[in-house]
Amino acid sequence: MFYRPQDGHGLPHNPFNAIVSPRPIGWISTRSAGGHDNLAPYSFFNAVAYEPPQVMFASSGRKDSLTNVEETGVFCINLVGTDAAHIMNLSSAPLAHAEDEFAHSGAAKTECAQIACARVADAPATLECKVTQIVRLEGADNYAVFGQVVGIHMRDDCIVDGRFDVVKARMLSRLGYRDYAEVKEVFELVRPE
Repeated sequence: MFYRPQDGHGLPHNPFNAIVSPRPIGWISTRSAGGHDNLAPYSFFNAVAYEPPQVMFASSGRKDSLTNVEETGVFCINLVGTDAAHIMNLSSAPLAHAEDEFAHSGAAKTECAQIACARVADAPATLECKVTQIVRLEGADNYAVFGQVVGIHMRDDCIVDGRFDVVKARMLSRLGYRDYAEVKEVFELVRPE
């Protein structure tokens, strides 16, 4: 099968998200200039540079997360373990701007160390970020938010033999449609010299 996105695919559901998978979930926490905390999952998220460490997430639409990072210049990416899948899903509810998704979903909240923002206290790992740029993307209302990582939290039980262990962390990934997967098995490949 071949299709051009502008012509449509003819399938009952759009395959694009299923093709580009698995994707890590960036559970983005932000705080408005007025002090309201926000927590929302984004599956268009990834690391984009190693030194200095940089990440990005993309927002389809002008959501609270985007508004908050524009106001404050900071955001926090909480990685999601399978044990928090239900809580993460609850935090995606379309709440009013001043409503706290931490409270609504039951996510454990604590303060970040380097930025003025809340984070998910029991996330396997958390990346505290300062915004470096916000890019308007093609389309009606698409944005990419880039940030430099200025602080990293890792749960102690997720560090095994000096390495962050994604299996121990039970990392959750987003597939297409309504599908998710847990990382349960890893293998190692050594790059050619």
